[in-house]
Amino acid sequence: MIKNISVLGAGTMGHGIAEFFAMNGYPVNLYEPYEPMRLSCKDNIKGELDFLAENELITREDVAASLDRITVFADMAEAVRDADYVIEAMREELELKQQIFADLEKMTKPGCICASNTSSIALSKMIEKIGKEKQGKCMVCHWYNPPHLMPLVELSFFGNMDEETFSEVRELYKKAGKQTCRVKKDVPGMVANRIQQGVAREAFSLMEQDIADPEDIEIALKFGPAFRYATTGQLEVADMGGLDIWCTVGDNLLSVMDNRQEASPILRQKVEEGKLGMKSGEGFFKYPEDQVQEIKNAFQKKLIIQLKASKNYVD
Repeated sequence: MIKNISVLGAGTMGHGIAEFFAMNGYPVNLYEPYEPMRLSCKDNIKGELDFLAENELITREDVAASLDRITVFADMAEAVRDADYVIEAMREELELKQQIFADLEKMTKPGCICASNTSSIALSKMIEKIGKEKQGKCMVCHWYNPPHLMPLVELSFFGNMDEETFSEVRELYKKAGKQTCRVKKDVPGMVANRIQQGVAREAFSLMEQDIADPEDIEIALKFGPAFRYATTGQLEVADMGGLDIWCTVGDNLLSVMDNRQEASPILRQKVEEGKLGMKSGEGFFKYPEDQVQEIKNAFQKKLIIQLKASKNYVD
């Protein structure tokens, strides 16, 4: 049974993963090598927990209790020594992740399960330099951002791990309140990101062709397909509508939809112009510096409302 959890990296994903497990009663060791981030991460976590309490997702008592469950470390070996489960959320660099898994093979106890939050680097590449026995305890556990609010975690089951070990990890996430997707093949993007890129490609294409303005494309998605997708997946939607109808519509539409194999030109143009989205103040929309935090808070409030609502339709 997994009791002690270690998280490597206190950045955007790492601190949120640690925060989530702590919120759900698990002691968490959080390792961060960069001193400024290490010194500030618990303040950042407290700010997010306070926000959750203000929006009645947790109580004020939960804020203090959750923070008490998180211990921050500058030494990786010390952080993972007693761990039953370790998940790394460090930079997306293959060589770094290979070194992390090699270090974990030496630093963790034999039964410790070691995971990566990556969705872009192959598990086989990350663990190719460690022994077969430890490889059988390694996997990808890919969270969605913000990790303390988004319910999905994708779990790899690529043939290196036995069913018992996989079930132990899936049960950990189930008990903590996450919804898991079992991914059977080591493909780039796993499942959710591939679906998301398919939607994004067509959304960018509609804008590129001036078929609709950005605001209207967003409305069409939020109050059309995405409104159903919050409660019902694509396959069930197809069943409800009739597979014969979906087959006919597919024949009529797919040949005239975007099928390019690279990023949209309109997306690339934005990047070249330095319009990177919220981080630069402008992307498809504008984000005045003095309104960024307010916009982020409004987004997270919507996620909290949806998270609460999701409890009514989760199996």
